[in-house]
Amino acid sequence: MVKRKIHVAVLGATGSVGQRFVQLLDNHPWFHVAALTGSDKSVGKYYVEACRWNLPEPMPEWARGMVVQPTSPENLEVALAFSALPAEQAKTVEPAFAMAGIGVCSNASAFRRETDVPILLPEVNADHASVIEVQRANRGWRGFIVTNPNCTSTGMTVALKPMIDYFGISKVFVVSLQALSGAGFGAEGVPSMDIVDNVIPYIKGEEEKLEWEPRKMLGKYHKEGFDLADFRVSAHTNRVQVSDGHLVCLSIELSKKAEPQEIVEVIKNYSLLPEIADLPSAPKPVLLVKEEPDRPQPRLDRMTGRGMSTVVGRIRKDPLFDVRMIVLSHNTIRGAAGGAIFNAELLVKYGYL
Repeated sequence: MVKRKIHVAVLGATGSVGQRFVQLLDNHPWFHVAALTGSDKSVGKYYVEACRWNLPEPMPEWARGMVVQPTSPENLEVALAFSALPAEQAKTVEPAFAMAGIGVCSNASAFRRETDVPILLPEVNADHASVIEVQRANRGWRGFIVTNPNCTSTGMTVALKPMIDYFGISKVFVVSLQALSGAGFGAEGVPSMDIVDNVIPYIKGEEEKLEWEPRKMLGKYHKEGFDLADFRVSAHTNRVQVSDGHLVCLSIELSKKAEPQEIVEVIKNYSLLPEIADLPSAPKPVLLVKEEPDRPQPRLDRMTGRGMSTVVGRIRKDPLFDVRMIVLSHNTIRGAAGGAIFNAELLVKYGYL
């Protein structure tokens, strides 16, 4: 597919999501990491010195001796940037890269609400990639910005996709149990004395994202913007003492009534478009239904499909709506770095890179 590897940068490479980018890009068949960027205190240091590595997988050898660069498109000879930047920094930095002709696959929330920026999930809305053409025309960019969804919206939206296609959806009630890695570490993370023996029933901005982002991803695009999918979402978000893996409890009101077993079969049979199924990061399977009454569980199921699959269980009738279920996805792999890499592979396939 790719004759010569595409040179890429990881922006914000020393943070928790940046580290996951570095780990997942190790030996990637299509992408070569040519630059790692960081904050002013990290610039000029070797990556091994600047980064407090927090993943169980070892730091790739090639990354250890790379010198951390400023987070600017100047002097970076790359075609693509994977952004693990905080939203406030992303607001100014990512457009500078796009203006310089560099594509940006972003994990930040800064541009998700823009009418010409897709929130891309190849399993759900690969056709939204075409919004790049409108974006370039609107903004005069040679590059582009494509965003990931919020890490909790990811698994939830993948699970909703076959149901909205087959039965329609009118209401969704969701309660999230979100892993600690979603908050980052160091100053950004959750202090141990706050989370030990505890659940924190508030995560700033998360409920709003869960109530809106799936509707954009499952909606339709036209030249004036996106028509959001016609259903409502009510969300409660909670931080729990789990290292990785966001679990959500869904109750769903369908437009067309269906029995739980019908829903199980629809979810089991959902598959990727053929041109997407062979991408290097494509989840295999897209959706896995667990039959056991106490699954999915983060520790046991988060690495399904190398952390890219969405795992569903406890599909049963709901006494208030129609059906309820549990959905699990790996927040820093499918919901963050792995998702952005999957998006980039899709854009290579479609000729945007």
